[in-house]
Amino acid sequence: MDIKEKRQLEITALKIRMGVIEGTFNAKSGHPGGSLSLTDILTYLYFKEMNIDPKNPKWEDRDRFVLSKGHAAPGLYSALAHRGFFPVEHLKTLRKADSDLQGHPSMKSTPGVDMSTGSLGQGISAAVGMALGGKHAGKNFRVYAALGDGELGEGQVWEAAMFAAAKGLENLTIFVDNNNLQIDGTVDEVNSPYPIPEKFVSFGFNVIEIDGHNFDEIESAINIAKATKGRPTAIIAKTVKGKGVSFMENSCDWHGKAPNAEEYELAMNELKTKLQKLEESANV
Repeated sequence: MDIKEKRQLEITALKIRMGVIEGTFNAKSGHPGGSLSLTDILTYLYFKEMNIDPKNPKWEDRDRFVLSKGHAAPGLYSALAHRGFFPVEHLKTLRKADSDLQGHPSMKSTPGVDMSTGSLGQGISAAVGMALGGKHAGKNFRVYAALGDGELGEGQVWEAAMFAAAKGLENLTIFVDNNNLQIDGTVDEVNSPYPIPEKFVSFGFNVIEIDGHNFDEIESAINIAKATKGRPTAIIAKTVKGKGVSFMENSCDWHGKAPNAEEYELAMNELKTKLQKLEESANV
């Protein structure tokens, strides 16, 4: 990936992070921490990798993305808005009674959402079904899913993983957002899923470990996944909860808490400063 392309992805990721803060602040609720940790992966998928058309969200041959960790909806919505599925201004309506942007993704109301999710563990099962359906239909689309590391405590995740490997779903790639925090502590304190890579290997997956905030590593992992035949791929992405907003980073307090007015200003000013510097460097 050349420097210019990477810089543009970094700029886009900052704008998506600003959308997360904007949405959760206006909603006075929501989940900023896990949205921010997943932002760079969402940015790469929606702005570089996935074969999608914002003007035709239900296009039959599109690539699919399932947010199995559905509480990170503010991040997905911001990515969709900046990609052109709906106006960025709509992010301010997050969780409002008359809004299309519900607290968890709804495929019935939000353009670009491929599966309604929220109950942890169920999204990966839907993604597996999509991948199997595409394989049976002879389609070339790929299916991506994002899971939280705390979500790995759900038994349904492993049922789906076993089935995906048994059916040789090479068109399925899952990301584990390994930020090591869930709602009430570190994942190893609550119910340790470690070692994560070895578990997916034992279930028959091709496994790749990356820095989930490094676009070069994200790109390399996806390319390896696309070249892998006969089995699905699990990309274990080491991330930072709250990434990009310094006072939110590595704190489970920001799992499901919205910023107040003062915190909103602090977060937005920090992100705007970073954005300005990136845009200036991109124009040099």
